[in-house]
Amino acid sequence: MRDDPSYDKAATIARLQLIRTPQIGPVTYRQLIARFGDAAAAIAALPELAARGGGRAPVVAPAALAERELALAAKLGARHLFIDDPDYPFLLAEIDDAPPVLMLRGDAALLRRTAIAMVGARNASAAACRFARQLAAELGREDVVVVSGLARGVDTAAHVGSLDGGTIGVIAGGIDIAYPPENAALQEQIAARGLLIAEQPPGIEPRARHFPHRNPIIAGLALGTVVVEAAPKSGSLITARLAGEMGREVMAVPGSPLDPRAQGCNGLIRDGATLIQSAADILELVRPIDPRMVRSGGGSFAGQPPEDANDAERRDVAELLGPVPVAVDELIRQSGLAPAIVQTVLLELELGGRLERHAGGRVSLIQGE
Repeated sequence: MRDDPSYDKAATIARLQLIRTPQIGPVTYRQLIARFGDAAAAIAALPELAARGGGRAPVVAPAALAERELALAAKLGARHLFIDDPDYPFLLAEIDDAPPVLMLRGDAALLRRTAIAMVGARNASAAACRFARQLAAELGREDVVVVSGLARGVDTAAHVGSLDGGTIGVIAGGIDIAYPPENAALQEQIAARGLLIAEQPPGIEPRARHFPHRNPIIAGLALGTVVVEAAPKSGSLITARLAGEMGREVMAVPGSPLDPRAQGCNGLIRDGATLIQSAADILELVRPIDPRMVRSGGGSFAGQPPEDANDAERRDVAELLGPVPVAVDELIRQSGLAPAIVQTVLLELELGGRLERHAGGRVSLIQGE
């Protein structure tokens, strides 16, 4: 990127500053860029927007912090990929809360190939791991990339099986942090032969709060998600649910009703997921799909530039908000205001520290602020 004549370091630093600023989430970032054109202009507008929302402007991440992140990425052999970059994966960009920036290490060309996500239990059975490894290898021979999260069990088996055919590992922490530690060698193999992706800056140890951000990336990169083995209420089922909400295919491998680790997959099949027994089943399902027809189910109008709102419109929207999360499209219906106006009010409230965004394009008012 630095060798590209069009590379603008100052603009890149400003974008990183905005992304790494507290209270600036993916939806807010996209709306600010859509409205002001670039990150520097958006940063300059933050105090006024926050004041309209009844609070103080967020403390913008220092330029020195962004510069250190860029330098460390270069040292690691990684690079940043911003959401407005033409190489940013199209399917992921379609979801409302797509990460504004990804860090990549490895073969970025894999992002242009058909991808299937494969997830499952960390304490998976030997049979499930063997099946995941074989399934991933078969998909690779059909030029399909396998995406997973580098966790123990099924994730590890999926990556091992797809090393030759193409694999993408999505990391919960920084791209330089191996987690779990026993997968350090595998992570390096993926960097050399596949692709590693991280949303967090380098040096960030994975915490419980990071995994809910990793799961949408895994599902969002792929045309469909296969769950090989999962207990009820597992993280794998969350990824499958997210895939369904994104309009992607949800697939599951059946298991014995006597094994608790199969209950999640069997439940998915009962609820409408496609039963998978081979790579041919997966290919039959996703090969006819045109990726350009895939659209997110969030419905929060994230890509629509906000417009100026007046005081009466701000009051109308604020009165519809409360501590219970409500869908943005419901606010639009009940207020009778244009979507861009509602987005403006929500943007101002969020920057003022008075609004919280939730999954599925829902928002709530922060009480006592």
